[in-house]
Amino acid sequence: MTYSSEVEKHYEVRGWYSSVQEIRHDGGKPGDSLVKIAAGVVIRNPFAGKFLAELSDLTNPSAAIGHALGERAVALLGNRQVESYGKGGIAGIAGEQEHVVACITTVFGDPLRQQVGGGKAWISSVSKVAVAGTTIDIPLAHKDELYIRSHYDAVTFCVPDAPRPDELLICVAVASGPRVHQRVGGKTVADLKAAAV
Repeated sequence: MTYSSEVEKHYEVRGWYSSVQEIRHDGGKPGDSLVKIAAGVVIRNPFAGKFLAELSDLTNPSAAIGHALGERAVALLGNRQVESYGKGGIAGIAGEQEHVVACITTVFGDPLRQQVGGGKAWISSVSKVAVAGTTIDIPLAHKDELYIRSHYDAVTFCVPDAPRPDELLICVAVASGPRVHQRVGGKTVADLKAAAV
């Protein structure tokens, strides 16, 4: 069974969505491309319009979402390695921010780490309630060290007709490297590699 079909076994999925950005430069000299990917799934929110203390019906099967979105994002990177990642989501206006958070806890995060080739750092996250077509800026940070400043970034993602009031948009982002002209100092990938020796 594929991870996507496992998601569809536990959640009512309306659609899968993704975006690819390839950035050559940001005003400076072009260099290696930075590729940033967002991948998302729109599911029905079983708790829309009601307040319940117990949200485990969203959390317990969310490992499948972490696997499926991670797998899709990595595939879109092609032969590039994942250097940074992030996660997030939007609840439609009949839902709550907490419904998104219930889908992207550690149960979701650990499978995402597995799909991107490991990750030692906390996964940057964002969640909110909004109307269909609202953009979300999924934060990025280095997957093995949160304090590598060169990789602080974001991927803007939007599904024009989602989330509807009774839906959740759950999404991840990955990137192949740092910002294209990063030059403000701080801890570097080289520092991280040196510390590992």
